[in-house]
Amino acid sequence: MATNRRTFLRNAALGTGILASTPAMAFAGWEDKENLRQIKKLTKRQPVMAVNMCGYAAPRLGKVRIGIVGIGDRGSGAVERMTFIEGVEIAALCDVRQAAVDGGQKILENAGHPKAREYVSGDEGFRSLCESDDVDLIYIATSWQWHVPIALAAMNGGKHAAIEVTPAFHLEDCWELVETSERTRKHCIPLENCCYDFFELLTLNMVRQGVFGDLIHGEGAYIHDLEYWMFNKPQDERMSDGAYHKMWRMYDNRRKADMYPTHGLGPICQAMNINRGDKMEYLTAMMSDDFTLKQRIEKKAKEDPFFEKFTSWEMRGNMDIQLIRTHKGRTIMIQHDVSSPRPYSRIHLLSGTKCFAQKWPLQHIAFGHDVADDAKMKEIEERYTPEIVRRVGEMAKKVGGHGGMDFLMDWRMIDCLRNGLPMDMDVYDAAAWSSIVPLSEWSIANNSAPIEIPDFTRGAWKTNKPHDLTLAGGGTTGVRNLREGGKGQLDIK
Repeated sequence: MATNRRTFLRNAALGTGILASTPAMAFAGWEDKENLRQIKKLTKRQPVMAVNMCGYAAPRLGKVRIGIVGIGDRGSGAVERMTFIEGVEIAALCDVRQAAVDGGQKILENAGHPKAREYVSGDEGFRSLCESDDVDLIYIATSWQWHVPIALAAMNGGKHAAIEVTPAFHLEDCWELVETSERTRKHCIPLENCCYDFFELLTLNMVRQGVFGDLIHGEGAYIHDLEYWMFNKPQDERMSDGAYHKMWRMYDNRRKADMYPTHGLGPICQAMNINRGDKMEYLTAMMSDDFTLKQRIEKKAKEDPFFEKFTSWEMRGNMDIQLIRTHKGRTIMIQHDVSSPRPYSRIHLLSGTKCFAQKWPLQHIAFGHDVADDAKMKEIEERYTPEIVRRVGEMAKKVGGHGGMDFLMDWRMIDCLRNGLPMDMDVYDAAAWSSIVPLSEWSIANNSAPIEIPDFTRGAWKTNKPHDLTLAGGGTTGVRNLREGGKGQLDIK
């Protein structure tokens, strides 16, 4: 792959450990106009496909040995959820903080699982884990700037990679994930939990059953005032030190782009069969000015000198919006706002020729002007709840993780690996959904000019099949009944 200035700086940062002390280095070059010009060129890139990873079934794994990298909020939750799934061994825990790994070990002990091997050897400790022979899957729950380096090391080391969202932030990284997954024949799975939320799964199954007719339009979002989490400063470097280790989310909020598109976009793309019968063709984006974040920083700085270093920064605006048109003429709107004082929403709206659905602020389904009442909603749920929810839904709600969708996501991934099934979300999804970050940045910087969205499948979207909601060939992985203390017998569904 051609090396540009941003890639050079990123690699230099990784090689010297600069990245850990200065998270902004992960995006070295994003304020550079030359880098924005490179984005336009990279949309035309068409490398030769080594193997189509959509529909690719890796060899079955009777036991899935997992190495979890990043034992913070998301990573520790993954450790706990995995203890309830049959055929899983938490083989390794990796973090730069010993206390975080100790916390993961305590979760395993409480669940009656054996102690995991530890990798706590600094910023590059994950490389030894990725090169080891005792794991099959690297589960990446670190800060954003480490997602691509760890995923590449995992696949090059012969491991499947599962990446918390957003997987990548530059087009060249998107392409590198795609090419590496194809070359190594290892899965690169975006951990987009919102694709497994109950309403999203219900409406997806309704789309598949023809209830919506032809889909016309979809809307999704990540609207979440993150003031508490962004300003939760480090208390102790040995511990989780705030919601975002080393304040990485604050650093990243300088980039004028949709940095977190996948929560809203992923479920819409699945409903529209993006990369599997349709594709996103181009987008246009715009961003408001910043009306709150800078003010909050200045207020915090008056109360605490720790925040003075952030007062000179120019921050991203409050709201950014992307409008996307697909090859089949559908439209998608994606919103992102993490600094306005307003209620949480992912919107999740689907509009078809026969049916309409929207989750936020009130969940409802309508047929024309007729909104389904409680009795009709119960009838819809009884008829169209997909098999994964019927099979594991109640257990997922008990285990938790954003109401259970995290557990459904993890269980489905493990079940696919154990049964040699294709993944619901593959590397082309990871790349296409992630590409919204640099493409929105380019459009915002160019007065909302349209920009082409790369076809990471290189034409295979025309024949790729949608993932299977019926659990055909799978659904055999058991889950552990909840008991006092989190322990219990295995319940094979």
